[in-house]
Amino acid sequence: MPRSISPLLTRWGALWCAWSAWAGCSVWGVGTPAWSARECDVLRSALAGLRHDGRPEPPQRPIPAGQLRLTPADELLASLRDANVARGDLVAVALADDVGLGIVVVATGRSFTLACDAPSDVVAAIDAELRPRWVFWSIDTASMLVRHGVRVATCWDIAAVHRLLYGGWRADPARVWAVAHDLALDAMPTEAPFDLFHQELLAGDDPEDPVRPDGHLSPEWANGRWSRSVVRLGRWAELAAVVTLVQRARLVEIEDRPRAMLTARSESTAELLCAALAFDGLPMRRRVAEELIAAFVGPRPSNEVEAQAQRDDRDAAVLACVPGADDLDLRSPGQVKSLLRRVGIEVPDTRGWRLEGMRDAHPVVDALLVWRKAERVATTYGYAWLDAHLGADERLRGAWSGSDGSAGRMTASAGLHNMPADMRGAVIAESGHVFVRADLGQIEPRVLAVVSGDRALAAATQDDDLYAPIAQQLGADRPTAKVAVLGAMYGQTTGRGAHVAGRLEMAYPIAMKFLRDADRSAQGSRDLRTYGGRLINVGSTNANDVDEREMRRIAAARGRYGRNAMVQGAAAELFKMWAVLIRARSAVLGAQIVLCLHDEVLVHVRTEHGLTLAALVVDALDEAAHGWAPDRSVRFVADVSVVERWSDAKA
Repeated sequence: MPRSISPLLTRWGALWCAWSAWAGCSVWGVGTPAWSARECDVLRSALAGLRHDGRPEPPQRPIPAGQLRLTPADELLASLRDANVARGDLVAVALADDVGLGIVVVATGRSFTLACDAPSDVVAAIDAELRPRWVFWSIDTASMLVRHGVRVATCWDIAAVHRLLYGGWRADPARVWAVAHDLALDAMPTEAPFDLFHQELLAGDDPEDPVRPDGHLSPEWANGRWSRSVVRLGRWAELAAVVTLVQRARLVEIEDRPRAMLTARSESTAELLCAALAFDGLPMRRRVAEELIAAFVGPRPSNEVEAQAQRDDRDAAVLACVPGADDLDLRSPGQVKSLLRRVGIEVPDTRGWRLEGMRDAHPVVDALLVWRKAERVATTYGYAWLDAHLGADERLRGAWSGSDGSAGRMTASAGLHNMPADMRGAVIAESGHVFVRADLGQIEPRVLAVVSGDRALAAATQDDDLYAPIAQQLGADRPTAKVAVLGAMYGQTTGRGAHVAGRLEMAYPIAMKFLRDADRSAQGSRDLRTYGGRLINVGSTNANDVDEREMRRIAAARGRYGRNAMVQGAAAELFKMWAVLIRARSAVLGAQIVLCLHDEVLVHVRTEHGLTLAALVVDALDEAAHGWAPDRSVRFVADVSVVERWSDAKA
């Protein structure tokens, strides 16, 4: 009998169990039925009256367990309509070009397959008329659809929800399936070559069955061979439907996180946004970008000899400030400390923020900071960077993900999240277009007010600049109040705001307790869950591996991470809800979100729609905030501007 995630304590548990029986025991890799014919009839009858939202399902002709209905393209949409698929209903899909697609209506288990050359077009037609919530195994499906010009409205991304439920980054199908069915991860099979030594191992496996006798996914299927035939596509969609029901049940079971299901939906749709971001790219003018790079490092070198000469010239401008330092390597932190020591500057490290405050101590400090900026451009954001990532269409592209596997912030490759501010001048809207740039104002302390439930801090958020009322409450100036609040969220116990820490505790005790509790839990290696339900894995350390002093240092670092992750993770959840709402609401304007940078979004739209989109972005924030924090006690604000260059927006 298939293993249930709970003893049928929830409606979803019952539905999942019934679905597995109806879909056929072959899904579970069991050779003989685990249910009698009479039991299957009873379960099918019960299942026929359930939908995922509790609405009654109209009577339908039963489909024998495991049978896949082959439907012509012109009948598939009608079949789904007859199956009463409605807006937002979960529909699992697996598709492959030149093969076809498999579809499973998750609430009922009804399955369909269609052999066709262009399955993306079929998905587009279904989405346009029925607008279900598509179930994908991962962003790969969304990326495939986007490449074919198809942008579905919503989805349930199994990998994204897995990361939400269990933390971490790894979410391949084999792991997701094993975790969903409480199978040992160290027992997950790996694909081995078919030879004399492996014949016995493979003999018990049916190559057409995606699930092995031990319950694990077949490595052959998990590694992509589910796309070899239309029948396999149907089976792969069935498995996606099963995992989805398990995930939904486990989301419901999370204690004290009622918005976990909402988070799962927005995190999934954020993966659709990521697929579009990767495909569309960020508008960037090559000529302007090359001019900006040249201002830092000189003209494009034609060979390595010229490149080395440019490096030597940059180094010489710094070393000339200190007589006798020609032999020092500026790329070595230790030798940079020696350079500074020669002019009487002692520093524990050479981090940029530390040197910024010492610019006036000696000319070499300013020269060193200028050198570092140029060196960063030369090595990371120089001509090679443009050649690798800027297309002929003048769009800068990188891979995007809706979660970093940690606190849940969006990530991007190709330097899109770390681009120097000086390069923003090359990010220019296309002819006849503008950017609408919006940045969430003071998002983390406002989020802290929500997740902690501190009414006093919530009252401060009613001000456009929440640090002003906080400063008044603390009897301090605004810069000190800001440093104190940020220090509390990051676990900073020294510095400018430290002397008002006690007053901060008295003024906002609930918020400070929330942070303190997160710190203590993380120090004790107890995992955390964000406001929206994301699991934060804080890790642990074997006391036998380190001495007591190092153990305390590691624990303190975990505590600081816990404080910040609980706020930063919740802020990321709100940001993504906002971003996917902008995506949905702005589609009618033909707008493209082209960048999501921490708390900032950049949207590309035709010039005549710029002001309309700016107002829409503000409305979307209000809508997202109300869904995320329904009592509206905390006010969220955004700085919005309509510009032609990213650099023209307020920093």
